[in-house]
Amino acid sequence: MTDTATAPAVTANNDTHEDGSPARLQIDTIRTLSMDAVQKANSGHPGTPMALAPVGWTVWSNYLRYDPGAPQWPNRDRFVLSVGHASMLLYALLHLAGVEEVGSDGKKTGNPAISLDDIKQFRQLSSKTPGHPEYRHTTGVETTTGPLGQGCGNSVGMAIAERWLAARYNKPGFTLFDHDVYVLCGDGDMMEGVSAEAASIAGHLKLSNLCWIYDSNHISIEGDTALAFDEDVGKRFEAYGWNVLHVNDVNDLSAMNAALDAFKATDDRPTFIVAHSVIGWGSPKAGSEKAHGEPLGAEAIAETKQAYGWPEKDFYVPADAKTAFEQAVRGRGEKARTEWEALLAKYTEHFPTEAAELKMLLADELPDDWEDALPTFDADEKGLASRDSSGKVLNAIVKKVPWLLGGSADLAPSTKTDIKEAGSFEANNYGGTNFHFGVREHGMGAVVNGMALSHLRAYGSTFLVFIDYMRAPVRLSAIMEIGSVWVYTHDSIGVGEDGPTHQPIEQLATMRAIPGLDTIRPGDANEVAEAWRALLKDGSTPAALVLSRQPLPTLDRSKYASAAGVAKGGYVLADSEDPQVILIATGSEVSLAIKAYEQLKADGVAARVVSMPSWFRYERQDEAYKESVLPKAIKARVAIEMAGEIGWDRYVGFEGKTIAMSTFGASAPIAKLQDKYGFTVENVVKVAKEVMG
Repeated sequence: MTDTATAPAVTANNDTHEDGSPARLQIDTIRTLSMDAVQKANSGHPGTPMALAPVGWTVWSNYLRYDPGAPQWPNRDRFVLSVGHASMLLYALLHLAGVEEVGSDGKKTGNPAISLDDIKQFRQLSSKTPGHPEYRHTTGVETTTGPLGQGCGNSVGMAIAERWLAARYNKPGFTLFDHDVYVLCGDGDMMEGVSAEAASIAGHLKLSNLCWIYDSNHISIEGDTALAFDEDVGKRFEAYGWNVLHVNDVNDLSAMNAALDAFKATDDRPTFIVAHSVIGWGSPKAGSEKAHGEPLGAEAIAETKQAYGWPEKDFYVPADAKTAFEQAVRGRGEKARTEWEALLAKYTEHFPTEAAELKMLLADELPDDWEDALPTFDADEKGLASRDSSGKVLNAIVKKVPWLLGGSADLAPSTKTDIKEAGSFEANNYGGTNFHFGVREHGMGAVVNGMALSHLRAYGSTFLVFIDYMRAPVRLSAIMEIGSVWVYTHDSIGVGEDGPTHQPIEQLATMRAIPGLDTIRPGDANEVAEAWRALLKDGSTPAALVLSRQPLPTLDRSKYASAAGVAKGGYVLADSEDPQVILIATGSEVSLAIKAYEQLKADGVAARVVSMPSWFRYERQDEAYKESVLPKAIKARVAIEMAGEIGWDRYVGFEGKTIAMSTFGASAPIAKLQDKYGFTVENVVKVAKEVMG
């Protein structure tokens, strides 16, 4: 091992032949399984698993505290494959380690997480071995790392979660949380900006339980990385405040062990290991982009196996290799897990309150009385901005649910997500509640997902228009079905003088297009409280809470329907006998619809107002309920929303109309913008009468 920035080139075919050692036998099993699976699927990435097999073997065999018989043990070390395209490396490790499958009910199924048949079904429909590892889909996969860099960001959230859990629950003589997070990343991860944002956060927080192992093979899809990438990555990470080490050849197991020993001995910063490798090691295509994203081909595989001294067999797993590897992982992990469970039992006796809280947290449950903390708001024509009412609700809930925590991308005073009288999570205070992600929206999103994957109810906040900087982690939270909470304020052209760059138009439509994301735009303070109630109850669905900067009247709920209708996504807020026209609105436009409703009633027109804060929730209701809210017979409908109109046609139909935005906004006071774009009582009444024909 050397800490110099320049390492000698690794020879592609140096010492490729089996040396007879148990380690080499296990490593080549990983390599050949990866080659064979990609070849059979005629799709995939063989080169990186071949190159990184020694790294994966070293981490799992010698360091990872992980019990294959209890893959959800809370204090297990995490292994994150940020280079998700190299999925066969992880599948081979899970298979050889004998990881046992856990069902959706949290109980073991009696099946292996990855069988040899599963590997043979690599990248096939309904298999447990998809092209990129997927959380929930395959036991042992800690996170879904599709787009490069996301796994890096997730790992920072996991490391943060360990530090927070340790600060809250560890007691003298009772160390319940002390696990580490290992990450395999590559040149693509290092080029993506999200990894830079996440690394900067980790360095600032001095997360010494975090180790990134960077596969420096200098190959990307287009060829040598020198085409676009020639920086000294190690120096960059030194500037971030990381402990930077170099391993000149990943096949040098003693050097790899020494680097990981150095990580374990480091207690004041995260560790970044630059591991030099050759993609497609030992094959005729070694060191070439041809070994990256396509099968090696039958002839090249035969030559590679011959170079390894490997039998001419497909999917060959020597019994000794699997037995030895599983014994190494299970022997260490099972002992650590059983000792931990015994410690937890004693902890429960000494600290019953903390133990009960921890049990609830790990089960993704909430205290029985948490809803008692939800405030209610009296009718008030002046009202509150929904960002302000959300801040009040959030601060009330945290008193009951302390593992609801998070922060903003340097905007807490504006998004109202700061928890009053609570400390900040910093390197000198890992028990803090308020997180400062800096102006790093993308990194914040990936970190929040990592925290959520560790059972924290984590939230991140920024202005709605900036979701464009963090769409990947929001989308991944929906794919993974984790309860990340995204708080977005400054939700419309109501931002006013800040102008088009800060006025979201198309963002709501694009968020609603994400399957499994509950996008909620509440219309007043009581709808905000009900939105928090609904989203926290549903811990397997991420939610985007979309809030206003401008004050919204707090509706008189003795006159209009209860805000509890938010739980169903859409509900009848104000009604008439035999309504002739339906006004549908969200957010700040709900009060506008109510005023138009009152004017229509004064004009002798029977109208109905439907508040539709969450399309996602509304679409989950049965047809009878939806018919009761939006009867098919009433075709005169108007949707009102200060955002793009795409999608509203499903609710207004061919004969209805929208009062929405078809252009970007403008810089002006809000009242001027409302007049300009038709968000006035007079215009809503006019359009309502037009659709009535």
